[in-house]
Amino acid sequence: MSLAIVFSRARHGLAAPLVTVEVHIANGLPAFHLVGLPEASVKESRDRVRSALINSGFAFPDRKITVNLAPADLPKEGGRFDLPIALGIIVASGQLAEQSIEGYEFVGELALSGEIRAIVGEIPVAMACRDAGRATLMPMINAEQAQQVPQARIFGATHLLQVHSFLQSGQALPAIPALQTEPSKQWPDLADVKGQTAAKRALEIAAAGEHNLLMLGPAGTGKSMLAQRLPAILPELTEEEALQTAALYSIAGMPRSMTDWQQRPFRQPHHTSSAVALVGGGPVPRPGEISLAHHGVLFLDELPEFPRKVLDVLREPLETGWIHISRAARQAEFPAQFQLIAALNPSPTGHHDDGRASPEQVMRYLNRISGPFLDRIELQIDVPLLPKGLLSQQGVATESSAQVRQRVLAARSIQLARQGKANARLSAAEINQHCPLSTQDAAFLEDTIHHLKLSARSYHKLIKVARTISDLQELPHIRKEHLMEALSYRALERLLSYLKG
Repeated sequence: MSLAIVFSRARHGLAAPLVTVEVHIANGLPAFHLVGLPEASVKESRDRVRSALINSGFAFPDRKITVNLAPADLPKEGGRFDLPIALGIIVASGQLAEQSIEGYEFVGELALSGEIRAIVGEIPVAMACRDAGRATLMPMINAEQAQQVPQARIFGATHLLQVHSFLQSGQALPAIPALQTEPSKQWPDLADVKGQTAAKRALEIAAAGEHNLLMLGPAGTGKSMLAQRLPAILPELTEEEALQTAALYSIAGMPRSMTDWQQRPFRQPHHTSSAVALVGGGPVPRPGEISLAHHGVLFLDELPEFPRKVLDVLREPLETGWIHISRAARQAEFPAQFQLIAALNPSPTGHHDDGRASPEQVMRYLNRISGPFLDRIELQIDVPLLPKGLLSQQGVATESSAQVRQRVLAARSIQLARQGKANARLSAAEINQHCPLSTQDAAFLEDTIHHLKLSARSYHKLIKVARTISDLQELPHIRKEHLMEALSYRALERLLSYLKG
């Protein structure tokens, strides 16, 4: 047969669209034409495939070879099409039966020796093949990751000859290494942080309701220590959440190991990061830090040191949980449902009361954080200097992360049973349904919002925080004291009002 059709998958954002690799061998002057909108890395597959076939002992047809990657309007990039192109040539030249490749999809880059090298984005490929009802044959290193996709039929190989023997005679492929089940990485314990009882309480509320948190305080008071201990009190990822997170890391070329498969990601980009580094982008759009923190934590230390334009690109994903990237030739959409934890000093000198900066200088420093960005952070807390004698004090019992986590898990279970999601993810309509206020409490909150000149968004966020506080106490309804505690977490706004005089 002079025509062969092999199925493969491209990479387009978080999706893996089907690509039909059509190989036709015809009489004529020897040539190798590759069409179907291939980029430079795909065009180079002609040389890789030719050498891989010859060095593996296959006959390379001395005829006119045309390879079409359909659909023609879908850009193709990377070396993932090497394996399906090579198999197409083998089938079209009669060295392998056409029926042997039915029910399979293939991805993999070929070395000149015929070895199969890893590709990027194996988990979206495995998910797409599973949904299409076909098995996937991919590089062994990718198969190790892809076997985590439930109900997917995954085969791994390290050499083109192994694939040929498997398809032709059913010779077994090498077994995919079993998933590692070592204990998960241990996060630092909350008991290491001395004092800061109010900050720990706010951290617990943030963890229970998945709320955003801003910590304001002088240098060295434990803001970063608190943030780095948040993952230890968060619930584990569900299977679906873990798969979504693993898919994002897969297309970013950063596969997650089984040791942290169900741990929530914790990302801490430096304040010199660009807007593209945070939200993603590039000629071929890749996920940024906010997507790599999907279902996890994004920690921004020294918040005012980030350029204001960089921080403001987070406003939309903080609200919607998605980031839409548009470039001249490519568009992509990535999930970005992350929990923002931010830390900052109240002054460029470390403290607004140290006498080293005027109120105008402090205001200029804090004004790097825009109002609309600040409006999206539910909890703003003071992390003050520790009182004298506390650092040297020994034997003071403090709660461990495990103890706090039990309360967080109980509160999160209440939320999932009631509404199927964390309180921070409730819409306005769902707030009316699941967070009702009494007439007196609603009037009190609205009067307070009007007095403090807060937005309608802040109104709804205060109700969500109050709902989380009541869930931590396992109470069915929001009380006035819950609203008052939620209103107490507005530290940065109080500081700005103080500086304005």
